[in-house]
Amino acid sequence: MNTRRSSCLCVTATIIVTAMPCFAQMSENKEKALVDAENPIATRISVPFQSNTYFSSGPLEKTGNVVIIQPIVPIKLTRDWNLITRWVTRVVYVPPVSPDRGSAFGLGNLQPEFYFSPAHTGKVIWGVGPKLYLPTATRDRLGINRMGGGLAAAALAINGPWIVGIIAHNVWAGSGKERVDQMTLSPFVDFNVKHGWYLVSSPVITSNWAATSSHRWTVPLGGGIGRLFKIDKQPVNARIQGLHNAARPEFGPSWQLQVQVQFLFSKHSNEAHDVRSR
Repeated sequence: MNTRRSSCLCVTATIIVTAMPCFAQMSENKEKALVDAENPIATRISVPFQSNTYFSSGPLEKTGNVVIIQPIVPIKLTRDWNLITRWVTRVVYVPPVSPDRGSAFGLGNLQPEFYFSPAHTGKVIWGVGPKLYLPTATRDRLGINRMGGGLAAAALAINGPWIVGIIAHNVWAGSGKERVDQMTLSPFVDFNVKHGWYLVSSPVITSNWAATSSHRWTVPLGGGIGRLFKIDKQPVNARIQGLHNAARPEFGPSWQLQVQVQFLFSKHSNEAHDVRSR
């Protein structure tokens, strides 16, 4: 019940904030800020808070929730290379699975990502680097506490109002029954319209290679709407989207509601390349 109330509050607050006309209008640099907000490896510091509510989850078809906090911090390494860090932190609520086995709530596995990205790029912006899997889960049902890691890559292209890209990574940790071998593909398509509004489709496709083939894939389909605006002088990017799981493992959620609020800050370095903010 608390999870449902929190999700409803997040949705209501997002709709109210994006619709209120009393906020200051975006500056002449709104297009740059909007691209930086939608670019997962931008050279601008930002802090996204993303709430994912999963419906009809588990054998009792209850509601679960995962809040993802992933501050993005760019570091200028040399004149030609940047390091984009994404510290992915999950706060997880797992619903009851039986009358004798109740819910679980706590911190999941911290999974920081590090992207080495050229400071000067062409039409395609890209980054590649390591991803870590840290044993930080506070409950057994919230993650597998084994040290591990893998590879991560991101790429995107900008063509007029369109921004199209993908984040891909695979992590390995542990062995035997306590083994993590999971691939994640996060394609995204954004179409920017007027006054900071945009349409978005950003599903997160996962494949659990440690599971049997019939319980391996989760493939969501859907999309939503977002807006970049300002509260006083603070740029804020908010979006909401609904996704139906066209493929899912047994007892996986049937669909999900995603609400994200992202705070953007000044660029880490004035010398960072300008291609990403066009």
